[in-house]
Amino acid sequence: MAARCVGLARRVLPVLARPLGSAPRSLCTATKQKNSGQNLEEDPGASTQKAEPPSSEKVLVEEKVRLEEQLKETTEKYKRALADTENLRQRSQKLVEDAKLYGIQGFCKDLLEVADILEKATQSVPLDEVREDNPHLKSLYEGLVMTEVQIQKVFMKHGLLRLDPVGAKFDPYEHEALFHAPVEGKEPGTVALVSKVGYKLHGRTLRPALVGVVKEA
Repeated sequence: MAARCVGLARRVLPVLARPLGSAPRSLCTATKQKNSGQNLEEDPGASTQKAEPPSSEKVLVEEKVRLEEQLKETTEKYKRALADTENLRQRSQKLVEDAKLYGIQGFCKDLLEVADILEKATQSVPLDEVREDNPHLKSLYEGLVMTEVQIQKVFMKHGLLRLDPVGAKFDPYEHEALFHAPVEGKEPGTVALVSKVGYKLHGRTLRPALVGVVKEA
């Protein structure tokens, strides 16, 4: 009997000596395993969400596209502004150059009348009267001729050229036709007579020549 009691005591004492917290620990372990099982079940959905690009990246891509379009538009406007500025500069430079070249055309027109008078004066003097025994007329005639030559030199110096188109083809930009008449031995459309010479200032017609044009018989 005593031996049985001793054996029972040996089996019961280790159980009583075990800590009381062992059961909760096993319960916590089971709970953790359960929670981990739930997390494993929820992982496929989480991985699906991570596979999709975040909304912030979409916003950045859209912002990049918008900025690139804005940069392209700004660059085009800048190029057009440069082209407009260059055209304006060239036009302004051309206006300044034209002002330098043609700023004296009003003054030149007034001098043309003086040249016309000198030409008529020399043409009105009979050449057979210009003799040594008539020194006064000879001196006057030579003075008029020298003055006419000098004024033409001044005209040429400033780009003013005389137009005397006898025998030349009629040009409506340089000539003004007073009449048309048939002339034997002359080609139709050419200038047969110059009533008043014309002038050009730096290539631009300042005064057209007054002419008579040959027409077909």
